[in-house]
Amino acid sequence: MVALRKEREGSMPANRSRTERWKSCLERICERGGGIELTMTPAGDDPSPCLLWRVRLHEVNERRLVVDRPSAAGAPVELVPGTRLVGVMAVGQNRWMFHTEIVRSEENARGRGGVWVLSPPEAVERCQRRSFYRVSTANLSLPAVRGWRVLDPQSVIVAEVANRAMVNEALEAKRRGQAFEAPECVLPEVGPSFQAKLANISGGGLGLIFGPDEHAGLDTSRLVWLRVNLQPRIPVPVGVTGRIVHTHLDSEQRLYCGVAFEFQFNPSHRAFVINLLAGLVDDMRKAQEFDRRAA
Repeated sequence: MVALRKEREGSMPANRSRTERWKSCLERICERGGGIELTMTPAGDDPSPCLLWRVRLHEVNERRLVVDRPSAAGAPVELVPGTRLVGVMAVGQNRWMFHTEIVRSEENARGRGGVWVLSPPEAVERCQRRSFYRVSTANLSLPAVRGWRVLDPQSVIVAEVANRAMVNEALEAKRRGQAFEAPECVLPEVGPSFQAKLANISGGGLGLIFGPDEHAGLDTSRLVWLRVNLQPRIPVPVGVTGRIVHTHLDSEQRLYCGVAFEFQFNPSHRAFVINLLAGLVDDMRKAQEFDRRAA
């Protein structure tokens, strides 16, 4: 859930001088070829977790921001002008959040899949240090992820096929307004499990965040089987295979893992994941439009 509001007139945010220099912070990110994270502003009381996209920042000025059009599992994210977004930028160990919206999409050489032109932030607010995606007036709820080390790569095929069948059955039951009792989860041949949060998603993979007490003994040299919880919009967890390609430990002892999608064992699973994410984004867009018209 996101409930980010402008500060009341006359209030004094913490570290106000730093906040008012949002443009120079974004310019620094742009100059080094870095990126920001974007998520759709949820409608009303939507309990769905936020799906953040990691995008490269190409241009910053008083009138606009220009970023790569996001993609997920290799497919572009399709959103219309006027869609409201929340942006997140990292400056050192600090994170800042702001409101923006899509002005238009453009096709050009800066982004292989085109770019989004966004409205500039009117204000930013620093996230609480120990609560990663939270500020005084906002809380981004990240999807929970449960994962396992994969011992036999070929065994992911059966798990992916079973997951696709279970997700489709659950979505059909939801469409009909019927209860769905999920069968026992089919797993590949795996080792010990771990818990994480889905930080962001991109064209080639996703980012995971592990709390200080959640990454002890994590083996980063193997394939992993991940079950991503996107309830209630998708009634059961979505299974996907990945490979941890890089890690980073921050000053609060949180571990960040970049995970590349691995569809080589079952290529048809890519289209399933793409269609599932596209449907999720479209549902959230429609809910946001309905909320705006009702206001």
